[in-house]
Amino acid sequence: MEEKKFVKVSQLKEGGFVLIEGIVCKISTIDKSKPGKHGSTKARVVAIGVFQNTKKNLLQPTSADAQIPIIEKGVAQVVAVMGNTLQLMDTTSYATFTSDLPAELKGLKSGDEIEFMKYGENAKVLRKKQVE
Repeated sequence: MEEKKFVKVSQLKEGGFVLIEGIVCKISTIDKSKPGKHGSTKARVVAIGVFQNTKKNLLQPTSADAQIPIIEKGVAQVVAVMGNTLQLMDTTSYATFTSDLPAELKGLKSGDEIEFMKYGENAKVLRKKQVE
């Protein structure tokens, strides 16, 4: 489920998440302009897509609303490795979903536990969970 909340653009922070054109992005920089003779203060937000890895820009007045995605994070078990795709099962809800296999985690196999982030149908593997 795609949940989101609304905050003013002036409340956005670098390193936070924002929805730009329906894409979940992590904010890399925020530049605020001074109010002009005929306009209000504007903010230029530069962000990188979390799931698509694309650069996005948002230019809005600081008084406008921005959409903040509520991202689900959790632990999942690898059910199957199919080429560059992983089939995962959430360890709390037992729901299954797929994700791309990150290049830095090529050694994953069935039964391994990973940490993930998910928004709607998009999922991303963050890291392999350490065995305690």
